[in-house]
Amino acid sequence: MSGSTKITPAKRTANVTYAVRDVVVLAQQVAATGREMLYLNIGDPNLFDFATPDHVVDATAKAMRDNRNGYAPSSGIPDAIKAIRHDAERNGITNIQDIFVTTGASEAIEVCMSALVNAGENVLTPTPGYPLYTAVLAKLEAQEVPYYLDESNGWQPDIEDIASKINSKTRAIVLINPNNPTGSVCDRATLLGILELARKHNLMIFADEIYDKLILDGGEHISIASLDPQQPVITFNGLSKAYVAPGFRIGWGVVSGDKARVGDYVEAINKLLRARLSANHPEQYAIAPALDGDQSHLTVIKEKLSRRRDISVEMLNAIPGVSCVAPTGAFYAFPKLTIEMADEKFVQELIKATGVVTVHGSGFGQRPETKHLRIVFLPPEETLKKAYGLIGEFIGQFATVDV
Repeated sequence: MSGSTKITPAKRTANVTYAVRDVVVLAQQVAATGREMLYLNIGDPNLFDFATPDHVVDATAKAMRDNRNGYAPSSGIPDAIKAIRHDAERNGITNIQDIFVTTGASEAIEVCMSALVNAGENVLTPTPGYPLYTAVLAKLEAQEVPYYLDESNGWQPDIEDIASKINSKTRAIVLINPNNPTGSVCDRATLLGILELARKHNLMIFADEIYDKLILDGGEHISIASLDPQQPVITFNGLSKAYVAPGFRIGWGVVSGDKARVGDYVEAINKLLRARLSANHPEQYAIAPALDGDQSHLTVIKEKLSRRRDISVEMLNAIPGVSCVAPTGAFYAFPKLTIEMADEKFVQELIKATGVVTVHGSGFGQRPETKHLRIVFLPPEETLKKAYGLIGEFIGQFATVDV
C-alpha cells in the first residue's frame, strides 16, 4: 500500500551531527539507573551557580507586562540596535553597515552563511571548532574546509594552514575568538595574518565573539573587525554567555567594512531576516540594560572561572596520559588524551563507568591521530575535583584498551 511507504528525509540531513547534545542520550540512560551524574558537557551557566543579572531579567519581565509581546521589527528594536552599536564601537569596530538581532547567535550565523554561500562553494572553519558551522554548511550543501589550530602554540590558528586551503570556491573564513572548545584567545599577530589572507582573496570573515567578555587572567580581547575598518566582517555576539541568558535566545550580527563591497550582501541578509519575521520580542528589551548597565556580575563570573580553570588544568595535567593547554577565555578546556581507545568510545565508557559526562574531541574536529575531550569547567569546584578524580581512575583502568 502506498500509504505505508516510509517518509524519507532530505539527503542534506545525513551529515548533520551535534556531539554536544548527542552524548546526552547515553547520559540520560545511565542517570535512569540511579547513578550520580557529573555534567561537564554543556556550556549552560544557568545549570550551575551562575544567574542572569537581575536588571536583565527585570527589563524582560517589564516588557512582557507592558505587552511588548507582538512581532518585533525584523532587524530588531531600535533601542537594542543602538546599544549593540555602542558596544561594538567600544570594542573598536567602526564603519558599521548593518546590525540585526536574531534568535540566538546561532540564527545570525545560519542566516549570514545562507545569504553568502552557494552549494558547492566552501567556508574555512577552525578545527577544533563549534559544530554548528558543520551542520549549517551541510544543510546548505556547501563544503566545510577545516583549518587547524596549533595546540603547541596555545591553540592559535595556523596561518600557513589557512593559506594552503583557500581556493577559487572559498567564500569566507570563520574565526571563533575566544574559541570553543579550546578556550584560546587570538593574539594580534594571528588576527592580522587572517586579515591579510581575507584581503588577498576577497573573503568575508565571520567572527564569532560570543565569549569576548569572558577573558581570564586580565587578558585582552581584540575584535578582528577593529583592526581593519574596510575589511568585510560580520561579528556575532549575544546574551547567552556573558549575560547568563542562553534561554532568552537573543543574539546579533554586526556587519562592518567597505559599504560598496557589502551592500548587496547586507540586503540579501535582510531578505532572509524579513522572511522569518523577527527574533523574540520582549527579550530584546534586555539588550540595552545588559550592554549599557551594571557589569559587576562579570567580575564575579571571571573570578569563579579563573579558580575553576586553575583546578581543571592542574588536576588534568596530573593524570598520566592527559595534557591540557591552559585556556585563557570562555569556560572550556580541551585536554589531549594519549590512549589507544577512540575518544568517542572513551567518552561513552566514561559515562557508563563513572557518570562523568564530557564530549569527545572528534565531535569538534582535531588533527589526525590525536584524541581529546571537551570539558566545561562551569560546575562548582568540588564537582570538578570529584569528576577529575574519577577520570584519573578510569584512565588508569582503561587507557591501554585498544578498540
